[in-house]
Amino acid sequence: MKKIIFAAMALLCAYATSFAQSKTPTAATTAFNQKFPNATKVKWDKESSNNYEAEFEWKGEKYSANFSEKGEWLETESPFSFNQLPEKVQTAFTNSHKGKTPKAVSKIETSKQGTIYELEISKGMKTVELFYKQDGTETKE
Repeated sequence: MKKIIFAAMALLCAYATSFAQSKTPTAATTAFNQKFPNATKVKWDKESSNNYEAEFEWKGEKYSANFSEKGEWLETESPFSFNQLPEKVQTAFTNSHKGKTPKAVSKIETSKQGTIYELEISKGMKTVELFYKQDGTETKE
């Protein structure tokens, strides 16, 4: 009985994923394919009424990119290391969060704000996301 339930759940999940993929506007998938040729393991999710996010692998790394329903590129998030950050961002983070080490670092390229950097740190039991402009100014995303 457990095997039947597990198989049914697996099919339901597969169907739901394919349904979400099929609901992604053609303009968004076309724009994605042009911007990220040869991307693999692409999975689409609807972020909001006009925002679709693709999670994928490209050039051996995990990325995410957001597009509007009209195919406008909104942002791309890619993995990054602390040592790759601009020196001003490293200095600003180190000075304002003494003794903290980022759990994760990402580079976010946006159509409206340019490049910003996301650093995740632990604060008690929570993970906090911090955002910095290239000049080291802390900002909200």
